[in-house]
Amino acid sequence: MTGQPDQPAPDPEETNMDAETSTDQEQNGSNAALTPADFDADAGELLLNEVREALARYVILPDEHSATGVVLWIAATHAVPAWAHAARLVIRAPEKRCGKSRLLDLVEATCHDPLLTVNASPSAVYRSIGMKRKNPPTILLDEADTVFGPKAGDNEDLRGLLNAGHQRNRPALRYNAANSSVEKIQTFAMAALAGIGAMPDTIEDRAVVIRMRRRAPGESVAPYRTRRDGPALDNLRQRLNQWVRAHLDHLGSAMPDMPVEDRAADTWEPLLAVADLAGGAWPDLARAACTTLTETRDANAQLSIQARLLTDCRAAFGTSDMLATTDLLDHLKADPEAPWATYGNTGLTPVRLGALLRDFDITSSNLRLGKDRQAKGYRRTDFADAWARYCPPEAPNPSQPSQPSQPSQSDVSADQSLFIAGTARENQPSHSRPTHTQPVPAVPQPSHPKTRPDQAEHPAGTAGTAGTAPLPLTCRACHEPMAVDDGTHVHPTCDPEAQR
Repeated sequence: MTGQPDQPAPDPEETNMDAETSTDQEQNGSNAALTPADFDADAGELLLNEVREALARYVILPDEHSATGVVLWIAATHAVPAWAHAARLVIRAPEKRCGKSRLLDLVEATCHDPLLTVNASPSAVYRSIGMKRKNPPTILLDEADTVFGPKAGDNEDLRGLLNAGHQRNRPALRYNAANSSVEKIQTFAMAALAGIGAMPDTIEDRAVVIRMRRRAPGESVAPYRTRRDGPALDNLRQRLNQWVRAHLDHLGSAMPDMPVEDRAADTWEPLLAVADLAGGAWPDLARAACTTLTETRDANAQLSIQARLLTDCRAAFGTSDMLATTDLLDHLKADPEAPWATYGNTGLTPVRLGALLRDFDITSSNLRLGKDRQAKGYRRTDFADAWARYCPPEAPNPSQPSQPSQPSQSDVSADQSLFIAGTARENQPSHSRPTHTQPVPAVPQPSHPKTRPDQAEHPAGTAGTAGTAPLPLTCRACHEPMAVDDGTHVHPTCDPEAQR
């Protein structure tokens, strides 16, 4: 025994993190970390352009916004240590053969440390992330409809993992019976899911959603073969990783201007930070994609049963201030596309209606409906707050037919003579006309409408369409004002030959 104190054993977690960093550098062909000074100013823009071109070569994406979202998500996977939120990428399609699995293959070929599976137990995913806490892999789940679809059974543990892993420092707790201790298992990691149909709403709410579709006649792409095309994409992955990793400090402190709020902002912030760093057209493309894809996702999102009930109650109330419970139920069940007529065994009942509305602090009360009727029911004011918070905005009512507008007195100067509906108003001298100009008699309106004054049919000095100021009368010979025109448009004293 010596007098020296025992040295603490190395922390396995820190040792593992160091090994992860070393392994990551080796995988990307470099033993020394690069710095921003090692790259040209447009290196990021060119790399993102390369990724977009590679995707376009092998798969047809629905639109430019979808392509932008996928490219930026791929780039963001290489900077996981910098992010507070790990965006999900949902690749969904209505039918098979829409290119969703092919797109996932390309994501695997270009993202950071991919971990692709078609089925996985929650414990396997937990351990895969926990083994690389500092630099977790990118989880890629193909055929996700077999995991979350209606016939998949209970997968709440996996869904909970994917939901919790969207935000850093949301570990799962598991009891280890071997050493009688509670373990914290990290869940934070980027994840992409591909499948037919919609993913669970809690996952899509944290995701960039790409809605794939089958190729139309005339659309073609190059076949993708891993052995032939993989090396070029792997080289692109390495160069993208080097550029992103060189700017981790900048990305970790970035605060991009966000066109969306709340959870959508959490999801898109890493992608917009990468776009701003790349420069060129990417910042504008990223914000357009963020706005468009978020609006499309929200427009296609299915309302919860409670939110659907609130929305349908708003329609049922119309302009009424109160409704009896029986009347409200009749309105709800009358919609053939609504679920209320078949809700439960006998349709929506007063008890079930009250239970669904109770979470929004909406309760029925005794109402006096007319002189001779009292009944349980609901007031519009009971719903107002919930409608404002949980329902989509109401569609505006169709605009009423516009009425012909009459000239406003504020639009008419006091020194002008107006002919409105064939009636002349007395004219006062105007600074813009000779002071000796006389009032001009009203000219009868033509029997057919005019779209504009016609100078050929209404020469100078005659009135045009009703409601317009008359033009001053001038002699064609001497060009002096005329008090009266006999139809020749010439003073009687002027030479008649001058008008030829």
